[in-house]
Amino acid sequence: MDHWLESIAGNLAANLSSLREKRGLSQLALAKLAQVPRSTVAHLESGNGNPSLVNLARLSAALQISLEELLAKPRPTCQLLKSKDIRAVKRSQGVATVFKLLPDPLPGMEIDRIEIERGGRLGGIPHSAGTKEYLTCVKGSMSVTVMGEQYKVEEGDVLAFPGDQTHSYQNTGAGKAVGFSVVLLAPRA
Repeated sequence: MDHWLESIAGNLAANLSSLREKRGLSQLALAKLAQVPRSTVAHLESGNGNPSLVNLARLSAALQISLEELLAKPRPTCQLLKSKDIRAVKRSQGVATVFKLLPDPLPGMEIDRIEIERGGRLGGIPHSAGTKEYLTCVKGSMSVTVMGEQYKVEEGDVLAFPGDQTHSYQNTGAGKAVGFSVVLLAPRA
């Protein structure tokens, strides 16, 4: 248990220092924004602090990040994901594969690569009300049906449509069809 707490304190120290510096803030400037004593910021950045929940909330608000991000293991500056490590989900009896392209979750956004075998069809899942979806075809061609209306999307084309409606993708080309789907989820009320 002590090791776990030490790692959180280390995460907090590294994140606080890094985020403060990236924003061009001194310890005093951050302390003023967060309405905490400068000594609190200095102590937390040393890795020895034991902050109250109120101080953590104030610091995360001042840095405009979530409390989870403030306490999480620091992310590397760059990250290379090899194709074998990208999460892939087979759908529609194996005729379609959806690759999840974001290694870190981004609130309100999903980016996927969709591959559909010749003649295959993939049913889309309607998202929450107000969601927008964008499909770019990069190989082959797809017929996208949205609310009963069909759109032929060929290489280089982009289809923007309401992602909260019933939709499906069908490969209408001679070979495998590949597209990128960007979903912008509606903000939660």
